[in-house]
Amino acid sequence: MTTIGIPALSLVVLVGASGSGKSTFARRHFLGTEVISSDVCRGLVSDDENDQAATKDAFEVLHFIAGKRLAAGRLTVIDATNVQPETRRELVALAREHDVLPVAIVLDPPEKVCVERNAARPDRQFGSKVVVRQRSQLRRGLKSLKREGFRGVHVLTTVEEIDAVEIERTKLFNDLTDQTGPFDIIGDIHGCRAELEALLTELDYTILRDDQGRAVDARSVNGRRVVFVGDLVDRGPDTPGVLRLVMGMVASGNAYCVPGNHEDKLLRALRGKNVKISHGLEESLAQLAAEPEEFRREVEQFVDGLVSHYVFDGGKLVVSHAGLVERMHGRASGRVRAFCLYGETTGETDEFGLPVRYPWAQDYRGRAMVVYGHTPTPEPEWINNTICLDTGCVFGGALTALRYPERELVAVQAAEEYYAPAKPLHVPSAPAREPDVLDITDVTGRRVIETATHGRLSVRAEQAGAALEVMSRFAIDPRFLLYLPPTMSPVATSPEPGLLEHPRQAFEAYQAQGVTDLVCEEKHMGSRAVLLVTRDDDVALQRFGLAGRGAVHTRTGRSFFGPGLTDELLLRLREVVAAAGLFDELETSWLLLDAELLPWSAKAGDLLRDQYAAVGAAARTSLPAATSALGSAQAAGLDVGDLLARTERRTANAELFSAAYRRYCWPTDGLDGVRVAPFQVLGSEGATYHDRPHAWHLGIADRLVAEGPSLFTPTRRLFVDETSWAEGIAWWEELTGAGGEGMVVKPAANLVRTGKGLAQPGLKVRGQEYLRIIYGPDYTEPANFERLRNRNLGHKRSLALREYALGLESLERAARGEPLWRIHECVFAVLALESEPVDPRL
Repeated sequence: MTTIGIPALSLVVLVGASGSGKSTFARRHFLGTEVISSDVCRGLVSDDENDQAATKDAFEVLHFIAGKRLAAGRLTVIDATNVQPETRRELVALAREHDVLPVAIVLDPPEKVCVERNAARPDRQFGSKVVVRQRSQLRRGLKSLKREGFRGVHVLTTVEEIDAVEIERTKLFNDLTDQTGPFDIIGDIHGCRAELEALLTELDYTILRDDQGRAVDARSVNGRRVVFVGDLVDRGPDTPGVLRLVMGMVASGNAYCVPGNHEDKLLRALRGKNVKISHGLEESLAQLAAEPEEFRREVEQFVDGLVSHYVFDGGKLVVSHAGLVERMHGRASGRVRAFCLYGETTGETDEFGLPVRYPWAQDYRGRAMVVYGHTPTPEPEWINNTICLDTGCVFGGALTALRYPERELVAVQAAEEYYAPAKPLHVPSAPAREPDVLDITDVTGRRVIETATHGRLSVRAEQAGAALEVMSRFAIDPRFLLYLPPTMSPVATSPEPGLLEHPRQAFEAYQAQGVTDLVCEEKHMGSRAVLLVTRDDDVALQRFGLAGRGAVHTRTGRSFFGPGLTDELLLRLREVVAAAGLFDELETSWLLLDAELLPWSAKAGDLLRDQYAAVGAAARTSLPAATSALGSAQAAGLDVGDLLARTERRTANAELFSAAYRRYCWPTDGLDGVRVAPFQVLGSEGATYHDRPHAWHLGIADRLVAEGPSLFTPTRRLFVDETSWAEGIAWWEELTGAGGEGMVVKPAANLVRTGKGLAQPGLKVRGQEYLRIIYGPDYTEPANFERLRNRNLGHKRSLALREYALGLESLERAARGEPLWRIHECVFAVLALESEPVDPRL
């Protein structure tokens, strides 16, 4: 008799040719509900178990049912031939998806047996060729089953062997549900042997010592056992002593132990793997080097045998080094082990250079109590039936134990700080502060900001320094600075001849994210402006603590005009907003608008004079003279034809360049000639509006234009979907053909979340002649144009989304009435991200 052990929770894959006896084997050893037959699934979808045309649909049903069973923690058996490697790979992937072990049981009786069995079945009259082919496929794949990912492979080759086999369901190594305690669960020790002995004594354990006086075991006088959460080693003064004691307790049955990430790294180092000797590993290796070789081998064997996590007391208690989400309790896979050792991170690092841990405990709703360590904390705190026991003993904190099931905490203080932490263990509580008081430490150094729409975002120290320079010297008072607009990403480079940008790429980009309803908005030839408009002169002081009528600022937080013009403009804006009834309709005493302020020369006069006008004037002066001289040289018989042609093109380009920037300039006298083109309502008292479609926002803008036509200018728009791309393209061609900058394509719904995260809030599509201002007069020359086609937009897109999320976060915090420093944190971060090295011409 042969006994086959299979994990109690696993995916058992029967492998064998037709007629090998798989279904009979499955009925003999497994419950009918545990077995999923491909033939039965074929019948479910086609009413004919032998309809090979239904095979694809049948296996989709099979995988679906198997997935549901595995998700529920049920052993599942697949009854199909499974002789093809691609079929087996799909099943192994299914097992990994649900963190269970895949096991293969191969039934391979003689070919004659399979042929005779099929011949005896009226529904299997397909001849011997099918069996021969299937057995050939099976034989070719036998040696590769373990490489395919099966954790157990059992091959049965005779009828007698198949009939005599017994199936034994074995518990997973992590299944200690029959052990009910009581337990004393001890947090991260990190080589602090003296503190461990003191804690065990406090817990009423008797410490047993060898003839050299070294602690080698500890026994509870009350019949309790210890569970160690890992990180026994590194950093502390006596890693060998801790290991000797813990190994002795585990060997005698007085303790259980799960591995920590430091044990995992130590094991690799002991085996000669290439690991970075850091975070205290150097201390462990030096201390172990002084121990006998036999002890080091025992340590290696002990650490290698540690199980990722344990489930105790009928599933009521789970112990893992870094914690464990509920769906992984009692499961076994590389993914589960990695979570147990290292936890889950957000991909960010904090201001101390440490990975930011994903706060899985905050979302935990499981039945089991989860006890873990890994992340030092000054005091243990219960969060949703989970608790972290790492209280930083090696860093001068305490070594802490949790008594189970009593939920009592027992701790001993560390004798000293053995190892300086990268992150202070005891962070003093922040002194009380007024909500509108700003502190430079809020924005300096490396910052990590939590946003509701895009998760955690980092601001590097050098970026904060650059923003501090601008904010402190040029920005308006932070009390009026509620929001900074994000940068905007251009579309992907167009394949259209002679064009870098084209609307089709914008439409296709959104289509790829499942966003089909779009709005094309005219891109105004001005400067981005944020307008904070108050209902009356008392509002600013009462709501923002600052005298004035509000603010009109640029996307870097600078005031557009001096105090006099700003007040005059705000008064005009207030009158129009009130006349449009917006203060009453939105039930607010203030309004924040996103707009474009025209002309460009109103803000960028110096830039136009010193850069664009200077370049244009120099080119228009020098190039005609060069053209004339080259013409004379050619007339004299010199071969300068190519140079003359290139210079003539450059002369024409210079004229186009000057004509392009001049469209953005017109004379203004005070506010005469200044125009405002609003396109979005950002916020008001207690409310934000990014969840409202752009049609609503543009409708508000139209009402302002109707009430104040001498100040407000309309934002033309065109709504398109997949059926009307051609209309959007034609409109863009009309705008740019008339000298306009282009347009911005946005999701019509405004804020949109997709399967890949936030959709871009807008993609700008600029015209050929406007880009001449950005890239220079000669950018359309073939060599220059080809270089520009290779521009990298990935960083710009990432920056646009991060700044967008920060802007939304600052608006939400302002609407909730949060302290000024919380709002300013996000506004400052947008300005800081603007210092990233991204080509500004994008």
